[in-house]
Amino acid sequence: MSKSLFIWKHFEKEIILLCVRWYLKYPLSYRNLVEMMAERGINVTHTTIMRWVHQYSPVLEERMRKHLRKTNDSWRLDETYINIKGKDAYLYRAVDSAGDTIDFYVSERRTKKAAKQFLKKALKAKHNQMPRVITTDRYNATEMAILEETYYGDLKCTTEHRMCKYLNNIVEQDHRFIKRKTRRMLGFKSYETAKRTISGIEIMHMIHKGQVERIRCVHSEVQFINKIMSDAA
Repeated sequence: MSKSLFIWKHFEKEIILLCVRWYLKYPLSYRNLVEMMAERGINVTHTTIMRWVHQYSPVLEERMRKHLRKTNDSWRLDETYINIKGKDAYLYRAVDSAGDTIDFYVSERRTKKAAKQFLKKALKAKHNQMPRVITTDRYNATEMAILEETYYGDLKCTTEHRMCKYLNNIVEQDHRFIKRKTRRMLGFKSYETAKRTISGIEIMHMIHKGQVERIRCVHSEVQFINKIMSDAA
């Protein structure tokens, strides 16, 4: 797959990655990017940029995860609304006590099953460790998911579950970056496109928060993304 990432593309890899990175990082629309590229003498349609975002966001997330620094063992878990096909859907997110993103999960429903799938994903990620404490609001489905994950051994029995909305302010504040992007999109057309696009938005947010130690400024960000997305990666 890696050797065919940019094969047969009409545009250079650097142009493609520039559009993808800007869209995921800044509150821009596809049509904003079309105009910005036109000012640089590059004619590209908004649907082409959209296809680039859908194709390369999951690849960027997968390759960048290997370089994320370790999070701590105090988790703050919450859900926020997103719009998919005109209906409310949910984005499960967790940050640690320092504000670093632990993980995220897109679900069409706010259920115990969705909360368990999010926990399994977060626990499986190599940049995370077993939580000492998980702080949530008082939603019953999330509480039951944590109880069952503890019962089946995915969570340690010593993991403390705190249900305190005040202590979850840090993750609620962190939602703002994601909402700033998704609000301009006016909703997603499908679950799959939502999942792909948000994976890229979240990873760019992690970079912004300094979770990739090799990235210290915007220049190193560009160089590092171009490197890991190279055909030889």
